[in-house]
Amino acid sequence: MVLSCKCGNNCIKIASDVLENISSFYQPCAECEDFKLKKFKPLKDQMDLKKIDSNLGRCGCGKRHMDVVMVQILKIMIDEGLKSIKSTLRMVGTPLITPGYPTPYIPYLPEKSLVIVVDEMGKGCAERILREVPEVKGVLKGDPKKTVGLKDSRSDSYVYELLSGCDMRCDIVPSPSGNICIYKNQKEIHIEFSRSNSPKIEKILRIQSKYDSPKILDSTCGPGTLGIASLKSDAQKVVFNDIWPPAVEMTLINLEVNGFPVERLVNMNNTNPKGQLDGLIASGDKFEVYCMDIRDLVNDLNEKFDIGIVDTFPGVENQEFVKSLSTLCQEIIII
Repeated sequence: MVLSCKCGNNCIKIASDVLENISSFYQPCAECEDFKLKKFKPLKDQMDLKKIDSNLGRCGCGKRHMDVVMVQILKIMIDEGLKSIKSTLRMVGTPLITPGYPTPYIPYLPEKSLVIVVDEMGKGCAERILREVPEVKGVLKGDPKKTVGLKDSRSDSYVYELLSGCDMRCDIVPSPSGNICIYKNQKEIHIEFSRSNSPKIEKILRIQSKYDSPKILDSTCGPGTLGIASLKSDAQKVVFNDIWPPAVEMTLINLEVNGFPVERLVNMNNTNPKGQLDGLIASGDKFEVYCMDIRDLVNDLNEKFDIGIVDTFPGVENQEFVKSLSTLCQEIIII
């Protein structure tokens, strides 16, 4: 399977390439300048706005303190009339570094390493940010508090609007079998911030360890994180499923990225009038990938599983999902 980004650039790399230098990717060099900025104090009271540009705080190594990058973004938003002169850094938006990796310090950003989600943004301003702030990879408009994706078959989907650049990001997720790279078109996939550990994966693998090479049904797989962790921890087979086609597309990419070759069986562009797919989408040596409502999926699967995983969005009732999986799975894990 060819790993290609919608933007046409080389945004998707195999896990070994991403992880090779990740521990130092955001580390400042000895010459990088430190900044002490107050997030809740108006920017105009902390520095001369006229002196803010892409050279502010830039080191010879090419990196800049993330707060300084956000300062330049805020300055542009003030110039464009989207923020008042009294605005603070807390009012800019939600910064998402890529690769997403937890650091004990504020990261120093190289070029094209930041996607920002802003609730108030115009296309002209977004294009200016992309043009003038080298660290910015993409600008999304939307409410970070809303759940991106499709909660269930009875709900309407919600996505961000990509106003400029590219929204393809990678999050580094820790697991006992090594770090996993999870790519996301962030406008279509819910935000999860990187942590030094993954309680979800730890819970899954703790239960998985009770079985000898278990078969696992990840019924709400999202971009594939939990199922990939199970594959890396010697699951006999994992069936991935999600009702949201963009999540299934990311699962296919993430399987390939993490060393599990994928055979596509369906063109992902062949959706129904509601923008949905239905049925078996792809397969590989130890996995299958479906895009179905869970309640329909159980009627298509002619096998039993040791473990079923239900990881729904907040506020989604999961009783029906659990009831459906109970016909196929010996044990059900609710995340």
